[in-house]
Amino acid sequence: MRVEQRSIALIGMGNIMFHDEGLGTYLAHYLEANYEIPENLTIVDGGLLGFSLMTYYQEYDKIIVVGTNSKEGEAGTISRYSGEEMMAMGSTRQTANEVELTMMLEICSFHESMGEVELITMIPEDIVDVRNGLTDTILKRMPDLLNETLQVLADEGVVLKPKMRAVSFANVIKACANPVTQRMA
Repeated sequence: MRVEQRSIALIGMGNIMFHDEGLGTYLAHYLEANYEIPENLTIVDGGLLGFSLMTYYQEYDKIIVVGTNSKEGEAGTISRYSGEEMMAMGSTRQTANEVELTMMLEICSFHESMGEVELITMIPEDIVDVRNGLTDTILKRMPDLLNETLQVLADEGVVLKPKMRAVSFANVIKACANPVTQRMA
């Protein structure tokens, strides 16, 4: 008997123009560059897509959101919590991404179909400076964020197989900051 696999969307949130704010976006691109992605997993650069991400919350069984949070604490601290816990945080939401994400969760919760939401967040060091890349503190913690994300996927029965050639976080960040456009003939 074949067990039906749950559909999973992994959304990397954040604006890469505000230093550490882009860590979720960078993680999503890192996963795509370094791992074979199975059919039941969709990796999304949620960057600044805002409310257009709402369809993922309604169409997938499990939604994993990776991004920053505004909790008090040491930069690089990683937290995991559910969508319900996010909505219960009330006025502690301080960043635009947190407010928008919470609003989407609240709206989707009124619909009959909404997937299970889990958040993996990291306290940033700097989300104010207009600069691509990550602070040294956060860059050093990205392997830990990757491992936490891989564990959440493994908990869902998704074990990602590494590709033969590894791409570093530094190269992923550089590629995101300097996208190559193709000229139309």
